[in-house]
Amino acid sequence: MSQIPNSAVNSAIPRRLVIASRESRLAMWQAEHVRDCLKRLYPACDVQILGMTTRGDQILDRALSKVGGKGLFVKELEAALEDGRADLAVHSLKDVPMVMPEGFDLTCVMAREDARDAFVSNDYVSLEDLPHGAVVGTSSLRREAVLRARFPHLEVHPLRGNLDTRMGKLDRGEYQAIILAAAGLKRLGLESRIKALLPFDPYTPAAGQGALGIETLSKHPNIKQWLAPLSDLPTLLAISAERMVSRQLGGSCEVPLAAHAVWDKNQMQIRSFVASVDGKAICLAKASGLVKNVAEAEALGLAVAQDLIAQGAVALLPNGLPK
Repeated sequence: MSQIPNSAVNSAIPRRLVIASRESRLAMWQAEHVRDCLKRLYPACDVQILGMTTRGDQILDRALSKVGGKGLFVKELEAALEDGRADLAVHSLKDVPMVMPEGFDLTCVMAREDARDAFVSNDYVSLEDLPHGAVVGTSSLRREAVLRARFPHLEVHPLRGNLDTRMGKLDRGEYQAIILAAAGLKRLGLESRIKALLPFDPYTPAAGQGALGIETLSKHPNIKQWLAPLSDLPTLLAISAERMVSRQLGGSCEVPLAAHAVWDKNQMQIRSFVASVDGKAICLAKASGLVKNVAEAEALGLAVAQDLIAQGAVALLPNGLPK
């Protein structure tokens, strides 16, 4: 539900817009979704998609935490914005670094899909059902930490590749179960593959999980006005709080860090944790408050981050606090 008035569209109508996107099936679904939304807003506009392969898509034999983290999925798309091949880039927000590079803006945050993690298996109905020594795949240190804490009898192995690649590895029997973001499965019509949706406590999602973000050049004329009707204010405020927690703690693929905000009427509730990868140490913080704008959302996120730091979370961060 957009909170932006339609009057925001009254600047010059775009004639042509090019969307930069990764070429995985999920990324292309996301780009096509944005294209279709823009076409409904601006029927005369020629909206094209520029498919690209990023380093994150190419390097599949090593964990993200060891090869550069989240930025691997966005740098090539940002280069396309910078040299004029594209006007906007569509990202899964959990893949977007917490600090935007100079000259780039996270211009639009769209309504969030289901933010929960999903348990996917061909033979078992839940994590509790898995036998001793069963292999569970995940691409996330955050998920790994929770799994190791709760199920020390399971084998947690890395799982890289796009969603179809990961599902293929499960179907070939390389894993007894895998943990994926529910949003991607639902967007691709694979909801029937979900055996269980994992609760926010203790399986708190990554900052921005389930939401789509649109990145543009800061200097692009009119782009903010054109994209404004696609923005969803409740999601923007929630991810602003989440990303503030992650930013304060240097959130990246190297840190098992979760941050997720939900709404109860006009009150925002946010839950976050930082853990050791083995799950043996964890700092957990929660906060709630009345939130009406981005500044108040970020203040709530900052309070949670400060609570985690006061609990000793810095000792769990491989590189300490960001400078």
